[in-house]
Amino acid sequence: MRGRMGVTAVVGCAALMLSGCAVGTGGQAETDAEYDSGAELSGELSVMGFSGVDEVATTRMEMAEAELGDVQVELIEGDLDIQQFLSAVATGEPPTLLYADRDQIGSLAARGAILPLEDCIDGEGIETGDFIESALDQVTLDGAIYGIPEFNSVQLTMANQQLLDAAGLTIESVNGSDRAAMSDAAGKLAQRQGDNVAVIGVDSKLPEFLALWTAAAGGSLISEDGRTAQLDSAEAVEALEWAAGIYEAQGGFPAIKATRDAADFFGGGNQFATNTLGAMPMEQWYLNVLNEVSPDAPMTFDTVRTTEGQPIAYATGSAWAIPAGSDNAEAGCRWARAMTSVDAWRSAAEARLALREEEGLPFTGILTGNSVADEEIQGMTTAEEEPWASGVAAMYEANENTFSLPANPADAEFEDAMFEAVNSVLNGEAEPADALAQAQETAQSALDDGWAELEGGE
Repeated sequence: MRGRMGVTAVVGCAALMLSGCAVGTGGQAETDAEYDSGAELSGELSVMGFSGVDEVATTRMEMAEAELGDVQVELIEGDLDIQQFLSAVATGEPPTLLYADRDQIGSLAARGAILPLEDCIDGEGIETGDFIESALDQVTLDGAIYGIPEFNSVQLTMANQQLLDAAGLTIESVNGSDRAAMSDAAGKLAQRQGDNVAVIGVDSKLPEFLALWTAAAGGSLISEDGRTAQLDSAEAVEALEWAAGIYEAQGGFPAIKATRDAADFFGGGNQFATNTLGAMPMEQWYLNVLNEVSPDAPMTFDTVRTTEGQPIAYATGSAWAIPAGSDNAEAGCRWARAMTSVDAWRSAAEARLALREEEGLPFTGILTGNSVADEEIQGMTTAEEEPWASGVAAMYEANENTFSLPANPADAEFEDAMFEAVNSVLNGEAEPADALAQAQETAQSALDDGWAELEGGE
């Protein structure tokens, strides 16, 4: 769970290349200046929030820097600190460009901390239709786009085939398509040693994936327009009862969490390699981790499935945004376009492929957030042997069946209310219906206040 502060900074007016005036906490910034796509760029480009640089990043950065010409690029060290960013905007000294989680974009946009990108998109010829719809939805507030999506994270069902076989089960028993069967599988796969859980049968991955399990039953935690919380809906309550119940049947969440936390998650002694986990939904990047550190682990993969048996994934990821008060917004926009272009992703995939071949490992693909790039990169994958070939196939199938929670002006408060409710259930402090009813009240109040403040400032 990522702790985040609510956005409260007041953003002052500034002369902006792409925008007139940020309206602070009272509403969105307005775009009123034309974007000059032919401008000769110069000056500096400071980027906040972009860290963990690898060959996929450096390859695209080289292309972006070439397009920026004489612009001097500076990457501000460290992960994004929202409070630090808001303070920089409030004092009139923001970075040129921001790299943030997509679920942070709504709050930042509503407070006028980042700019709408209509002129940027038009000026640079960014093909928004190429982006995965759910990714673009996450950066669109009240009809305006505030971020250029980059990368996509989806969930797969990952399971230990050896443990499934021993229990007389299949991947279909644990992919969510039959919840009663999945609960039964958890009990069959789990192993106890006194008060300790030696083998987790099924980890339903709460609190992170309540949105996934709710959507898998046909519900949503929030309305499509981002205005109405639906945390106490029948689908959400039933999803939490079921997903939390899986833990109770195996010894309770605290015992499960202790075993989960003790695993060598990124090493060769991970929970699948050591036969201490039967199954769980997990983001696709873990496929690569397993292939690298435990290639002989007895794995099997599928998408997560709805209760109707269809593939589903909860899309999350990152985005490029231009801060209010940016002193080189056109350079920031060009960087965002270059970093997310199909050509850049192709070059990045080629670099990753070459490195994997050098290491004697298969290339399992990259999910970019750009559907055109994804299709091309999928054709470059080299995972031909099982179980990795099935894992890659499941990854791309999941990527074609995604949903997201819509951007809204209270996304941080909404998420906090949801996580608090789920954690109170997991810790035995509340029943699902009661916890979600309280969360509903808190989240709806935050949404009402956020939308009223946004619309009052327009």
